Amino acid sequence: MTLRIAISGHRNLSPAIEQHVNADIRAALAKLDEPVVGLSCLADGADVIGARAVLDCGGQLEVVVPATKYRQALSAQHWPTYDELYRRASRIHELNFVESTSESHQTASELMLDNADTLWAVWDGLPARGYGGTADVVAAARKRGLPIRVFWPEGATR
Repeated sequence: MTLRIAISGHRNLSPAIEQHVNADIRAALAKLDEPVVGLSCLADGADVIGARAVLDCGGQLEVVVPATKYRQALSAQHWPTYDELYRRASRIHELNFVESTSESHQTASELMLDNADTLWAVWDGLPARGYGGTADVVAAARKRGLPIRVFWPEGATR
């Protein structure tokens, strides 16, 4: 059986938090005894950390693109990383939104949850700063009854 993991979480993480979360996700993946598919929107931060970890551990990546203009809405310095991981995806899910908005992001997250066995969230436990944030994704996973694993360094703040 293959474990399907929706990967979601905060963007703009400090290098120290990125390093800690990366190590924790890789350690968790190493303990699994089944093939893994990671689902990610490939935003900078948690999405990319999880996507790379899944690929590096021999898993497959499915990318969910929230909107036609999603890539353009990401910072230009992130485009090479986005493009590299996008090319490595075994499957692409493209939503019908044009603009990259909170609504398209939440819809993309819910599509990930619809296709996942569990949510791995890089989340500080605080409310979302806007609709479609990590707390909203966690709430949607809870509503579905999906298991949730939170990765966040103890005592860290954003």
